[in-house]
Amino acid sequence: MDRHQVQRVGFILLAVVAAIVVIPILIVIGIIAVEGAGAISWEFLTAMPRDGMRAGGILPAIVGTLWLTLGTALVAIPIGVGGGIYLAEYARDNLLTRAIRLAIINLAGVPSVVYGLFGLGLFVLLFRFGTSILAGSLTLAIMTLPIIISTTEEALRAVPTEFRTVSASLGGTRWQGIRRIVLPQAMPGVITGVLLGLLRAAGETAPILFTVAAFFLPRLPQSPFDQTMALPYHLYVISTQVPAMPDEIKYGTALVLLTLVLSMNVVATLIRSTYRRRREW
Repeated sequence: MDRHQVQRVGFILLAVVAAIVVIPILIVIGIIAVEGAGAISWEFLTAMPRDGMRAGGILPAIVGTLWLTLGTALVAIPIGVGGGIYLAEYARDNLLTRAIRLAIINLAGVPSVVYGLFGLGLFVLLFRFGTSILAGSLTLAIMTLPIIISTTEEALRAVPTEFRTVSASLGGTRWQGIRRIVLPQAMPGVITGVLLGLLRAAGETAPILFTVAAFFLPRLPQSPFDQTMALPYHLYVISTQVPAMPDEIKYGTALVLLTLVLSMNVVATLIRSTYRRRREW
């Protein structure tokens, strides 16, 4: 078998593996779309829940999810990107930084329920934030930080050293080179890390179960110190805790959550593609 045949066999195997991964996902999305499309209406998206969540809409859950995602982004993005910049551009390669990197990798694999218990003990009880959007956002931010830090560091390290050398030769400081040259070149990878972190935060149930989510709260939150409903927890509740819940409402809620997550993905992909076209290497 010559190398062209080996290459052809390799491509076929990769295509089969890709199909094995993608086809079940498409089937699941198709089932959710078909079963939940009947529940989607203006009332379902804009009304308050009523009759024990068997009727009305899911507006508080949608708004609560947006609140939590925004709060997570405001906390996690500056700290995560800043941490990645420090580790990639400023930190020396010594025992301390290696220990920090190992800790970040390990934290990325910690189950989300552990973060929920941590947020309960630290933000809800110790800092006395109560079960609130603030406590939930901080908990989700801590959970997403390892992803953002790791991907930011790797994206910055992937930028060729020549960019830094040219900046320094022109008299620029290290920070000027990072801010104006290195970081824009690494932006597609940074956006990918931010996207992965926020998508995970938007779909998590365990952390918000302990820190913010309400079982039934037919009103909109007025401040970061309010409790709120959220789509992941709302979907869990109506699927497991509410008897005689119509399947159409369950699938409709899942479809709204899926649409919200995919919309965030599309927006981030467009932004990432814009920066990728501007990249000079």
